[in-house]
Amino acid sequence: MNFGLTASSIPRFATVLVCLALYLAAALHFENFATLQVFVNFLADNAVLGIVSVGMTFVILSGGIDLSVGSVVALVSVSMAVLIEHKGWHPLPAGLAVLAAGTLFGTLTGLIIHVFNLPPFLVTLAGLFMGRGLALVISLESIQMTHPWYTSLLTTNINLNAETTMGLVPVIYVIIVILAILVARYTAFGRNIYALGGNEDAAVLMGIPVGKTRVGVYAVSGFCSALAGIVYTMYSFSGNASTGVAMELDAIAAVVIGGTLLTGGIGGIFGTFIGVLIFGIIQTSMAFQGTLNSWWTKIGIAGLLLLFIIMQRLIEGRRNR
Repeated sequence: MNFGLTASSIPRFATVLVCLALYLAAALHFENFATLQVFVNFLADNAVLGIVSVGMTFVILSGGIDLSVGSVVALVSVSMAVLIEHKGWHPLPAGLAVLAAGTLFGTLTGLIIHVFNLPPFLVTLAGLFMGRGLALVISLESIQMTHPWYTSLLTTNINLNAETTMGLVPVIYVIIVILAILVARYTAFGRNIYALGGNEDAAVLMGIPVGKTRVGVYAVSGFCSALAGIVYTMYSFSGNASTGVAMELDAIAAVVIGGTLLTGGIGGIFGTFIGVLIFGIIQTSMAFQGTLNSWWTKIGIAGLLLLFIIMQRLIEGRRNR
C-alpha cells in the first residue's frame, strides 16, 4: 500500500511527517509551545532565511545552485542602511533601488553561467566573494535604522486575536511564499523551470527557452535575496555587512529537507516552506529548553539533511531504472 504516493511526492510527504512529529513532540513537552503567537514567531524569526530559500528553490529546481545569496543579503542590508541613514534617502526609493540592484546581480550571474556555459557553483562562488567584499567596503560596522517612517511602519502590528499580534515581517514572508507557489505551478515560467531541471536536452527539443529560463531563475534568486536583505533591516532595525554568513548552506538544507531534488525537476515551494518551518521548530525548542547554543540546531539539521539526501539517492535510483 503506497497511499497514492509517487517517487516525486515521497520526500515532501516525509518532510510534512517530520515537521508534524517535531511540532507535536515540542508541543507536548513545552507549555505554551502550541500557541498561535509562537507560530507567528516562527515566521518572523525565519523570514529572511525563508525568502532566500524561495529563490534558492527556483534555482535548484532548474538544476542549478546559488552560493551568493547570503552575501547579497548582507550587501543589500548595509546598502539600504547607508542610503537611508547616511545619504538621507526615503525608505521607499531606497528599497526599490536595492531590489533592482539585487535582481540585476542575479541576472548578470545567470547570463555569465548561460553565455559562457560555466558551472553555477563556481560563478556563484565568485558572486559570494564579490557581494561580501562590496558589503564590507561600504561599512565594516552595523548601522542602526532610525528613520521615523521606517520605525513607525515596523512597530505597527496586526492583532490576530486578544493574545496574538503579527508584524510586517511575517506578512511579507507569507505573501512571497504564496506568490512563488502560484508562479511555480500556474505559469509558463514555472513549467519551464521544471522541464529544464528534469532534462535540459528534452527541454531544448520541446522548444523551451532554456537560456531565458536559466537567467530568469537567477534573477528571481537575486530579487529574493535582495528582499531578504530589506526584511533583515526590518527585523533587526539595522544593516550589517557581516550578516548572512553561511546562509546559502542553510537555504540549500531547507530546500533539500523540503523535498526538492538537488538534480532538479522535482520539488516545490511549499516543501521548502515546511523545511524552513522545521528550522524554526528546532530553534524554538532549544530556546524553550534554555539551550542558547545554536550548534544543537545545526546538529539536528545535519541529521535530517543526511536522511533526505539518502532518500533522494534512492529515488534517483528508481527513476534511472
